[in-house]
Amino acid sequence: MHVYVFAKTYKRDQDKKNAETAAAAAAAAALSAPPAAVAKPAEPAPPPKRVLPPLSEDEQRQVYKWMLEEKRKSKPRDAAEKNKINEEKALLKEIIRAESLPRLW
Repeated sequence: MHVYVFAKTYKRDQDKKNAETAAAAAAAAALSAPPAAVAKPAEPAPPPKRVLPPLSEDEQRQVYKWMLEEKRKSKPRDAAEKNKINEEKALLKEIIRAESLPRLW
C-alpha cells in the first residue's frame, strides 16, 4: 500500500525562490564576465524596413470598392452614425468614379 502526500506551493514562495535564483545567476555572470563586456551592453540592430512597390490604379480602385462594401455591411447605432456612414460612402463612390485616384499613402 502506497501513501501519497500532496504539498501545495504558494505563489509567494515561488516568487521568492525565483528572485533568489535570478540574483544568484546575475552575480555569477557578473563575476565571470570581463569588465569591458559589463560596461557596454550590446544593442540589437533594428530590422530593415520593408519598402513595398506602389499599388497600381486598378488595385487602388479595388481597395476603395472593398472599403465601400465594408461600409455597407456596418450597422449604425443611431441617426448620427448613420449620417456619418452615408457621407463616407458618398465620398468613396466619388473617389471610385473619378478618372484619377488620390494616393493611399
